[in-house]
Amino acid sequence: MGSETRLKLPVIDVTNLSLEVNGPKWEAVKSQVYEAVVEYGCFEAIYDKVPADLLKAMFAAIKELFDLPLQTKQLNVSEKPYHGYMGQNPLVPLYESMGIDDANVYEKVDYVTNTWWPNGNPSFSKTIQSYSEQLSELDQITRKMILESLGVEKYLEEHVNISNYVLRVMKYESPQNNDTKVGLSEHTDKSIITILYQNEVEGLEVMTKDEKWITYKPSPNSFVVMIGDSFHAWSNGRVYPPFHRVMMSGNEARYSVGLFSTPKGGNLVKAPEELVDEEHPLLFKPFDPIEFFNYLYSKKCQGDQSPLHTFCGV
Repeated sequence: MGSETRLKLPVIDVTNLSLEVNGPKWEAVKSQVYEAVVEYGCFEAIYDKVPADLLKAMFAAIKELFDLPLQTKQLNVSEKPYHGYMGQNPLVPLYESMGIDDANVYEKVDYVTNTWWPNGNPSFSKTIQSYSEQLSELDQITRKMILESLGVEKYLEEHVNISNYVLRVMKYESPQNNDTKVGLSEHTDKSIITILYQNEVEGLEVMTKDEKWITYKPSPNSFVVMIGDSFHAWSNGRVYPPFHRVMMSGNEARYSVGLFSTPKGGNLVKAPEELVDEEHPLLFKPFDPIEFFNYLYSKKCQGDQSPLHTFCGV
């Protein structure tokens, strides 16, 4: 399956929208969003709430972080799988990433920042927190639109309250030759929603339902909003989590940042009864997200192409 450059992600303009004000534009955009997450599992969002100077500061902060010594970066540890430092993997040698839990809460960000810079780096902490806080509204707008489209908007507050935000900063080294190499293998995200932003270096590819690859061409004022496995399970399969990967070529490094809304441990991911009927039988048993992450990290999961179905499929 080669890359299919003629295909494009749906592009949706979500500027001038807020959680508090619904109107004709909200209804029009909502229908576009729902169609996109059902058919593609993602879309390119034109979003104006994150100032250009903050985006510029974000990339400066990411580069500052990745320029630290390896042993310093490896201080980014977490009890939760996939939340701490990842790198030095011979299967994906170009890939390196670090995670920050509760990235929209300054105190939590600053605590992690101080593990990298013992004397503190308040500018870094503020940049990370501000970026995450601004994008969390796009996450919640997207969730509200989807729940309204499903007729289960009464669960929105609960949906948001049992989740938190994890920010992952990612670097993909260039292969430094004319070959195209895997930056990150194909996978689905385990999140509720993922919001990706990157520099100008291409690499992200998204698979369609008929197994064709869409090559994403980054834009300086847009974000990729993507459905994760947790939302797929919660919606009883109504929204689609797309496989995606990163393929690297050329001689420039690719920097990207992902804001992941993830269900908190101890809260079951469970489809509302309104979304289960004869036409839509239950697809997944209720599950604890931390137990699911632990399964993903286990030897049992190695080579499993459908871990969500294996773990909790009915």
